[in-house]
Amino acid sequence: MAEAAERINTPISTAELERRWATVRAAMAEQRVDVLLMQANNDFMGGYVKYFTDLPATNGYPVTVVFPRDERMTVVGQGPAGVVRELPPEGDGVRRGVARFMGTPSYASCAYTAGYDAALAERALERFADGTVGLLGTAAISFALVDHLRRGKLSKAMFIDASDLVDRIKAVKSDEEIGLIRDTALMQDAAMEAVFAAIRPGMTDLEAAGIAEQFGHGQGSEQGLFLCASGPVGTSTFFGNRHLQNRVIRAGDHFTLLIENSGAGGFYTEIGRTCVLGKASQEMKNEFEFILEAQRFTLSLLKPGASCKDAWETYNHFLRDNGKPEEKRLHCHGQGYDMVERPLLRFDETMPLARNMVMSAHPSYATAGTYSWVCDNFLIGESGVVEKLHKLPQRIFELG
Repeated sequence: MAEAAERINTPISTAELERRWATVRAAMAEQRVDVLLMQANNDFMGGYVKYFTDLPATNGYPVTVVFPRDERMTVVGQGPAGVVRELPPEGDGVRRGVARFMGTPSYASCAYTAGYDAALAERALERFADGTVGLLGTAAISFALVDHLRRGKLSKAMFIDASDLVDRIKAVKSDEEIGLIRDTALMQDAAMEAVFAAIRPGMTDLEAAGIAEQFGHGQGSEQGLFLCASGPVGTSTFFGNRHLQNRVIRAGDHFTLLIENSGAGGFYTEIGRTCVLGKASQEMKNEFEFILEAQRFTLSLLKPGASCKDAWETYNHFLRDNGKPEEKRLHCHGQGYDMVERPLLRFDETMPLARNMVMSAHPSYATAGTYSWVCDNFLIGESGVVEKLHKLPQRIFELG
């Protein structure tokens, strides 16, 4: 088991996992939920699986977790057909809090395998045939899984959405989690500095972003997004993913980069900055000063107990008063094991803000001559924001 454990990239302590399990189980008992069911196939938005097991879902392969209120978990994942491994109470060095692992070679790209995971999950859920099953992240769980259960041995079970039950626990970070999140933010600061030190005319956007990705891997990062775009000063260019990063950077161009990768331990933060391979225009500087003001205004709204809906409406009122376009998407949200995690500063969020939530604030807007934005993470304390987790200066970096 020791050999297996040393393979984990920055494991969460067993004490922290036990805290999570106990807190969730107490909430399940209060709300009379017998068992939780979750599924993910990636570690960008697969936070429930990581939160409960300390192991991410990856590569598009589904991982299904059954979390009973009164016993250890069952995990269904990629493996040889028919494999069932019964684990000792202390686990096997990798899977802690898991009673059994059940394997199956199923793939979302092969429709005829859709029932394989579901059949194994059904076996793990059989004793809850007349109970209450709480689903976590219904947008991430496959239709095939829930449809199979409802048509089969769990046809008489009550299925409810239990996401809110877990989200309110998961969003409030422990001291151990906050420490790892701080490390992630500092890693991203250094990655951004590495890009700005190495970027040159003649590179493609993809090559520049790749510097940040490689830097992160060297610091224990496992996964992430590196969105960027370059263009001549005086143009408004919104960053894109790798498929849109073939443009060649020229002397005098601006280059905007978002680094949103997980650090060691699997927690996400995100940082966004703009550099110019020359000099920034006065318009860029003026709009950037307002973006900083917009971020500061947002931070003033992040207080324990505050309504996210009210904060969103107040922020849009601020934008209108200053002649700027209203926010129609998302400019501030929680982060943790998911790149976008509740709560969201939006009209439809019901979760109030709380102490020890980690929030990303990235106000942005475009004019004809520039795209303006800044992105950093912040920690909420007893009466408001108490810490800016990213330490990289908030400015347009002129590299010419």
